[in-house]
Amino acid sequence: MTGRVVLAGNVIADLVIEVPALPERGGDVIGTRTETTPGGGFNMLTAARRLGTEAVYAGLHGTGPYGDLVRAALAAERVATLLPARTDRDTGFTVALVDSGGERTFVTSFGAEATLTPADADAIAAQLRPEDLVQLSGYGLVLPGNGPLLSRLAAALPAGTTLCFDPGPLVADIPESVLAPVLARTDWLSANAREARIMTGHEDPRTAAAALGERLAPGAGVLVRADKDGCRLAAPGQTPVHVPGFPVAAVDSNGAGDAHVGAFLALLGQGHDPLTAARAANAAAAYAVMRRGPATAPDRRELAAFLADDPLAAKLAGSWPG
Repeated sequence: MTGRVVLAGNVIADLVIEVPALPERGGDVIGTRTETTPGGGFNMLTAARRLGTEAVYAGLHGTGPYGDLVRAALAAERVATLLPARTDRDTGFTVALVDSGGERTFVTSFGAEATLTPADADAIAAQLRPEDLVQLSGYGLVLPGNGPLLSRLAAALPAGTTLCFDPGPLVADIPESVLAPVLARTDWLSANAREARIMTGHEDPRTAAAALGERLAPGAGVLVRADKDGCRLAAPGQTPVHVPGFPVAAVDSNGAGDAHVGAFLALLGQGHDPLTAARAANAAAAYAVMRRGPATAPDRRELAAFLADDPLAAKLAGSWPG
């Protein structure tokens, strides 16, 4: 049975403002375009769902304009929710500043998604399936209320359930008492180069990937994402290898990491080997940065067209019916 990709994290609203450059401290800058979209883990769920894998949001959502936006977007992408809406507050939001080079800078204000209770955690655990691929983000672990509950949820996952951990930019702020049980249970750790450096002190992605593997339990794998350079893949029991990327002209890098994680998990769940999944994830992320907006991961047809004559396209198509 193909596993679902389940996000035990946050889906929030993104207020995206394109700017020529970030202002200096105390300064101001006039934005050139503004858009409000669903964000956070929505991008990862969308990437997985568009490649044909069932995707589920196992987090909280509020009542109000941002909560309505999130639920409508999830429904449009055919992503299910496990928990009912909170009625006492709205979903939170992130202000994402995208500069002329496509780089993004965030400021986040959390809402209902940050109010997880023990009953909520129990409800999530009760609805998970043994074959699920559960995605956990450092954004959830850094929250004082959510972090300990999500850490315990991760540690208690059945042996057959795959746990993928994306440490996120705030990984240095996660308490060790919360982080350690997650790392001990992690099957796949996917980090960008900056996060890998924070966790290991190593600038080189390959060295960082090897060092991250040493922090995980035997049999776990590591991905260190390096934008247009692709990623470093340390499959379980193997030394890190370079998986080349697909250089493109980036328009908006917002959500590229989520596209990579979602595609990687979707293809793992469909039975592909880690190297194939990583190469396809590189392609999905490259496709995503060529389009404006956070949730720009390709569907099967778009990914196949992007890969064109690459042998990977035929390999993927062989496992996609219809």
